[in-house]
Amino acid sequence: MGAGKRQQAIRAMRGRMWSPGRPSVARREDRQRFWRAIAAGCSSEDAAAAAGVSQAVGSRWFRDGGGMPPISLAPLSGRYLSFAEREEIAILRAQRVGVREIARRLNRSASTISRELRRNASTRTYRLDYRATTAQWHAERRASRPKVSKLASNDALREYVQERLVGTIARPDGEPVPGPEVRFAGRRHGRRQDRRWATSWSPEQIANRLRVDFPQDDSMRISHEAIYQALYVQGRGALKRELVACLRTGRALRVPRARTQARGKKFVSAEVMISERPAEADDRAVPGHWEGDLILGLNSSAIGTLVERTTRFTMLLHLPRMQGHGDRPRVKNGPALTGHGADAVRDAIATSLMTLPEQLRRSLVWDQGAEMAQHAQLRIDTGLHVYFCDPQSPWQRGSNENTNGLLRQYFPRGTDLSRHGADDLTAVAAALNSRPRKTLDWRTPAEALNEYLQSSQQTGVATTG
Repeated sequence: MGAGKRQQAIRAMRGRMWSPGRPSVARREDRQRFWRAIAAGCSSEDAAAAAGVSQAVGSRWFRDGGGMPPISLAPLSGRYLSFAEREEIAILRAQRVGVREIARRLNRSASTISRELRRNASTRTYRLDYRATTAQWHAERRASRPKVSKLASNDALREYVQERLVGTIARPDGEPVPGPEVRFAGRRHGRRQDRRWATSWSPEQIANRLRVDFPQDDSMRISHEAIYQALYVQGRGALKRELVACLRTGRALRVPRARTQARGKKFVSAEVMISERPAEADDRAVPGHWEGDLILGLNSSAIGTLVERTTRFTMLLHLPRMQGHGDRPRVKNGPALTGHGADAVRDAIATSLMTLPEQLRRSLVWDQGAEMAQHAQLRIDTGLHVYFCDPQSPWQRGSNENTNGLLRQYFPRGTDLSRHGADDLTAVAAALNSRPRKTLDWRTPAEALNEYLQSSQQTGVATTG
């Protein structure tokens, strides 16, 4: 079946059309599946697998979007042809089925099919070949109508936002203070590193201050979300991505809320939360309930601390670096050679507490750090019931937090704690345990613990007799 007169005229007039490039392998539906998985809390790798693309492509989508979906996640209206329908059109077209017959089989208007074949055909040849993937690519490219952002079109508004976001701070006499020079690396700043000095108004402060400074000028209005999108989404223009370093978080990518909620530790369940701890531990009437934590130092050094709730008796855990630390490159998912991994902390706690009588090994409360991932094995080895605090609730183990503050006199922040041996830790613990405490009626923790052990021993002898 030859080409019609209209198609022949179009072919003669247009010649070889300019092509915008190679069609993308991933379609709109793939991107929507990817961003829905991201919104559900999945990682970039898992979301890429759900979308049917490689991990590298998924990571690039997340980075280019600044952690935000650049497309609408709403399903397409039935008004438009889907990719499945375009595949059916390509098959029927190859079988030389007429336009009206294709329209009847797809329950579409004949003009819709004719327009589809004319608009979205191949552009690299003189022939009007129709391929579903190329047609879908043309349709998605033509449907995208990027709107010029308000910050890009309004110079005064853009200058106002930039001045309050990235403006230079100054001394009272007006002399600018540049602060440390920090190079933007495309990711969040590291711990204990310099941050860029800037005016650093938050987008919410900027958006609401506009109403105060320009009460009569409606053109000087913008939402804080529009400022965030101008910073994080590439291609929006107006604001450069490196200006995210001026935000208080310094976060280079936005993190979906569902992803932060899914960061809970897999080894923490409802059965081991602090709410399940025996009631006798709350009133501190019965010794044997402990609180634990790590104090961290320079170069990933650490010391473990255990504090008994009733007597405030303190034990320090020696956590030396394991063999091979610093001698070879770090192995991903390998053993924690810093000395405070899950295995090392479990063994240190078991070694220390097994020196105590059984009645002093009732329970232990820890925060939800990964160093306690072996808590189930610790319970098997020592009979100690381990419970975890709620997230961001250090007051639930207040005795330990107070003791850690006292220990900073001997182990200041920013120092290498690995230089202290086991004997040094024993001496520091003995010094704390020999200090009189107001909460113990000016007895020392060692005296309070000794009195309990003597009274329990006498009670046991009387019961036996």
